Amino acid sequence: MDLDNPEHVETLRRVINAANNLGMALVIHMRPSVTKRRPYGAKQARTFLDELLSAAPDVPVQLAHLTGGATYDEPSTDEVLAVFIKAIASHDSRMAHVYFDISGIAGFGKWADKAEQIAARIRQIGVQRILYGSDSARGGGLSPRDAWASFLKLPLSDTEARAIARNVAPYMN
Repeated sequence: MDLDNPEHVETLRRVINAANNLGMALVIHMRPSVTKRRPYGAKQARTFLDELLSAAPDVPVQLAHLTGGATYDEPSTDEVLAVFIKAIASHDSRMAHVYFDISGIAGFGKWADKAEQIAARIRQIGVQRILYGSDSARGGGLSPRDAWASFLKLPLSDTEARAIARNVAPYMN
């Protein structure tokens, strides 16, 4: 959906609020269709933060692929993350139950060129909010073993990598 379209935002708000009222966790793929070239960046992240997250104050919200489209190749992914990191740093209550999965981040696209940046963003988010995933169902994708090996190539400390490996999505408890 297009976060620049008020009708789409209102529809999403109703869906998110209904999930919250039913106690349902949300896993959200923030990046709209890449092929349709829908706008995506800081503006859309602020709309999500301001208009949509407040509709889910009681349930976990997992943002897929560190908010991107399954790789870290697009500058818009980092732009979106910066909005959420700022909200986390300022202890914004809307971020209290927000988690980020890193499926597809290491091992696809030109991720190795951005490994330092990805690791820095993970630290800014906080490793306790990072959920590991392999996204191995992706056509032509890495096997779970290869995805894990790629993840371990990120310049994270052993302590950080172990902490992420032990994280369990709160809706799985």
